Amino acid sequence: MILYEYPCNERVRALLRVEHLFGRLFFFAGQEDVNHHQIAMATLFDLLDVCDRTDLRGSVLQDLDRQRAALSALREHPGVDAGTVEKTLSDIEKATADLANQGRIAQVLRDNEWLASLRGRLTVPGGSSPADIPSYYAWQIKPVQVRLNDLQHWIAPFRPLYNGLALILRLLRESGHPADVAAEQGAYQEMLAGKSFQLLRVWVDPAIGVFPEMSANKYVIWVRFSMQDNELKPIAVTRRVPFRLSRCNL
Repeated sequence: MILYEYPCNERVRALLRVEHLFGRLFFFAGQEDVNHHQIAMATLFDLLDVCDRTDLRGSVLQDLDRQRAALSALREHPGVDAGTVEKTLSDIEKATADLANQGRIAQVLRDNEWLASLRGRLTVPGGSSPADIPSYYAWQIKPVQVRLNDLQHWIAPFRPLYNGLALILRLLRESGHPADVAAEQGAYQEMLAGKSFQLLRVWVDPAIGVFPEMSANKYVIWVRFSMQDNELKPIAVTRRVPFRLSRCNL
């Protein structure tokens, strides 16, 4: 099954975007090829840009605090697994402490003159060539393990942010209850009667060859399936499409 996710508000959309960047960063930083490492560096600077433009740290801390308060209220609630609640609260406390004690995220990278110069060159098409920045080429031809160690050193200041963000999204995803439904003539609509959600998750059988387009507000959930023609242009599907839907809210 292929999973598609739709954020129902801009806060969750921002978290998903940053999670996507972290996934790309961790993958390419774990490879050995120097071309993969260049993608890792570019992604590292993308994360720096996001942190410079928004108060992502403050937003994640606020979300962690809200979840801590909500879970604390469930401690004595009948039918709740106390051990699971305590473990999650402990995870939240650790993530909060690590992020709150850090200060401005990745400031050590901003203070590194070489990284600052490389950050500027990578925004120029072809600007990272040996002719433009020979010091970067000198780093690229160093032994693989040296480059891997450097990348992990530069990624380390982002770990508290990632851990807090990943915890929030895990709790949000786990709040949903997947159900098997179907889109008649390629479209599915569900009235909510004022109930709002933060995240929709849709699983589709890849053999069907379709993808969903989703929208949601406090009144309705709408899922419309399309397929792609030979030029990859979306074409609306008019047949019945079975899928799995999870509505998530914290």
